[in-house]
Amino acid sequence: MGYRMTAITLLAVGTCLALVAPVANAEPSEAAAPPRTAISIRTVVGIGWGSANEHEQRSALSLIKLYLADYALRHGDGSASDRDLAERMIRYSDDGAASLMAAKYPEAVGAVANEYGLTETRPGADWGAGTTSAADVSDFLASKLRTDPGSPIFDWMASAGSTARGTGQDWGTAQLPLVLGTKWGWSDFGASEVASASYGPGFAVTAHTRGTAAEQTADVLAALPAIAAGLMSLR
Repeated sequence: MGYRMTAITLLAVGTCLALVAPVANAEPSEAAAPPRTAISIRTVVGIGWGSANEHEQRSALSLIKLYLADYALRHGDGSASDRDLAERMIRYSDDGAASLMAAKYPEAVGAVANEYGLTETRPGADWGAGTTSAADVSDFLASKLRTDPGSPIFDWMASAGSTARGTGQDWGTAQLPLVLGTKWGWSDFGASEVASASYGPGFAVTAHTRGTAAEQTADVLAALPAIAAGLMSLR
């Protein structure tokens, strides 16, 4: 997609969001959200907005599976098993698949962070201990949309289903208008912590909440006016 057509697409996105969320008094440079939630939006033309804490380094949760899958698909051995593990990680947030992939490619997260310039992303002792930021995840997805729109990662995000444990995946950024696909993450231990990252036509949006899935959905939807204002500012 050329930049002219991309700008037209983004203007349409902003217009649609504006119809859903009035933009009066919205600040386009900083999406309104309580401190518990970090929100970041990026477009394929390199423009973005976010909450004041969008660059805060937080637990990557299962969003780190996006980095693992991307590395395996582009730099792995090209095996059918790698593709199967990558699909399971993205569509069903399969922890076992992530463990196998991380053991096979321990360099994956660091390599992807370096390649995409994700300065707030760090690998951990195991895949579940890695950190990233809402801004880094949105930057990554927007870059993928721009340079590798045919990646199967996007198809898998668009066809995600319930996990093996029966956990529904339908909250957070997935509830925003025009979203086409989403990857979710959550903590199974300690205080509730959730994340979601979505893409739509020409944009990517990520949220991380130190709270529940319902709280994240509420925070993301409350930020709609600022998100719409940011997209409309492309005019």
